Amino acid sequence: MPHPELSFVHRGQIIHLREVPPTRTLLQLLRDDLGINATKEGCNEGDCGACTVVIGEQRGDHLHYSAVNSCIRLAHSIHGMALWTAQDLSAADGSLHPVQQALLNQHASQCGFCTPGFAMSLFGLYQNQVCQGKPVSREGAQEALSGNLCRCTGYRPILDAAQQMQTLPRVTLDEAEILSKLEHISLIPKGLEADLSYKSPTTLAELLALRAAHPQAQIVAGCTDVGLWINKLHKDFAEVLDVTRVAELRQISTDDTHLRIGAAVTLTDAFAALAQDRPALVTFANRFAGAPVRNSGTLGGNVANGSPIGDSMPLLIALQARVQLASVRGSRELALEALYTGYRQNVMASDELLTQIIVPKPEPDELLRVYKISKRQEDDISAVCFAVRLQVQNGVVTQASIGVGGVAATPVRAVQTEVTLTGQAWTEATVEAAAAALRQEFQPISDMRASSDYRRQVLGNLMQRFWLESQGQTLVTLADLTLEGL
Repeated sequence: MPHPELSFVHRGQIIHLREVPPTRTLLQLLRDDLGINATKEGCNEGDCGACTVVIGEQRGDHLHYSAVNSCIRLAHSIHGMALWTAQDLSAADGSLHPVQQALLNQHASQCGFCTPGFAMSLFGLYQNQVCQGKPVSREGAQEALSGNLCRCTGYRPILDAAQQMQTLPRVTLDEAEILSKLEHISLIPKGLEADLSYKSPTTLAELLALRAAHPQAQIVAGCTDVGLWINKLHKDFAEVLDVTRVAELRQISTDDTHLRIGAAVTLTDAFAALAQDRPALVTFANRFAGAPVRNSGTLGGNVANGSPIGDSMPLLIALQARVQLASVRGSRELALEALYTGYRQNVMASDELLTQIIVPKPEPDELLRVYKISKRQEDDISAVCFAVRLQVQNGVVTQASIGVGGVAATPVRAVQTEVTLTGQAWTEATVEAAAAALRQEFQPISDMRASSDYRRQVLGNLMQRFWLESQGQTLVTLADLTLEGL
């Protein structure tokens, strides 16, 4: 089966490649095919950040820069984009980019293996903030570096470099020239013929027609999970159907009652939209995964994947979100928790795709918290994810919705605990009863992340923590601490 042409901008030139297999990762393309060895292979599963690169994508009349993990990003996914690696930062005369100079000045490289990845995450931050005249705070730097691990524990000088880079003479890119080349690529015909191995339609109608014609094709978005299947399970797919270029799936819209998020909207942009209405979600969003994973992964992909430890689903269940499914036969809506029938199984027909997540706007009396319990503060998988949303009027719980992850074969709604809360006075006694109900409602498994007993105990503890925070108690979470001065 023939492979489509892959074209992108690198070092100011348009690169045209043919016969790139559909499951070739970007890291493999860079290191093995193009000889760009500054991009390192570390964990090969999107956890350590050594392979980080920056992609530039046109948004309106400007470029938006995203640091992503090249090890779990499919090569074909960067068609029509610009690419930067650690070999591309210094100038033609050898002078260092401010990112590199700051890392050097602050002695921020020890063994050096992770340094190219740190440099690229900082480059993305530099382009999106420093070049836009926005200051880089220490907290902002840590968020940008949340997907990069330093095994030599050199974080302090790296954070120092992140703040120093904005004080050095500014270096800018010729965005007009890059945009011109991206426009040229967009004019090159890129067929969607049935015999191509990698298909990336641009309209929903094309996508649904291809899905109906090729139900066996592997659906991909950001590939933050499928990339693991390729690298760790050695899966190979003869046909890949990429949904990320479909214009309708990349849109976010809002009205007086609902926020509608297209399935191909990145996790970064989706959480930003959710946090517009609910600022308390910012901290949780930053803990969802490392920034490069959020920059690639999509909300629709996380929901459709249906992992019991996927962090977006407990939150969306608590928010009473609905999902839209579509096929050439039409579309339908259902409650998000009704999507799942078993471990990574769902109600979608072979020709259906998840196209939209529909989230109700907050009510005036809403109390909302979402908690992630994991072994690491950042870039880690949850042992338990717990989201609770209450409506409290005149001291009485009038509505309760609770989503939980990590306690069953699917993300679940704590229906029995909701009943325990609804109609009761919002008091410590009610909270104790709800905590007891939570511990009884689920029978989670024991695994490498936590025991069953631990998970049940934590569920009740989080209900009590929610009570304390609702009463104004502070310093009950690491989010209350600051990095300034560290």
